[in-house]
Amino acid sequence: MTPVSQHFSQLHDTVRALLGEQGCPWDKRQTNASLREHLSSELGELLTAIEREDHRNICEELGDLLYLILLLSEINSNDGRFTLKDVITAIDSKLVRRHPHVFDQYTELSDDELRKQWLAIKMQEKASE
Repeated sequence: MTPVSQHFSQLHDTVRALLGEQGCPWDKRQTNASLREHLSSELGELLTAIEREDHRNICEELGDLLYLILLLSEINSNDGRFTLKDVITAIDSKLVRRHPHVFDQYTELSDDELRKQWLAIKMQEKASE
């Protein structure tokens, strides 16, 4: 396991412990709906840190968002909707699909061509849903 994998796994274990039988009452009460305000607040704090080029706070706010993503994933997993693995594999597949210039056949494209390619692929995906 790589160092990043180990740390991610540890964080995942921490979030699961917070939701466990002996976990934190606040974390255990949370739902998708109750976390909306927290997500919005943390995103706002991240955007402020980015605007100020405050790298220490960018790191901290990314961590807060990562925690909320893991918390939401575990809440939904506990309710039988989807798992963290589902979230990770879905975004990985989407990134590979939407970057054929990297993962299919490397092609240098301009920013405008990349944007058009991304939108075309996204529209194809939405049309087939």
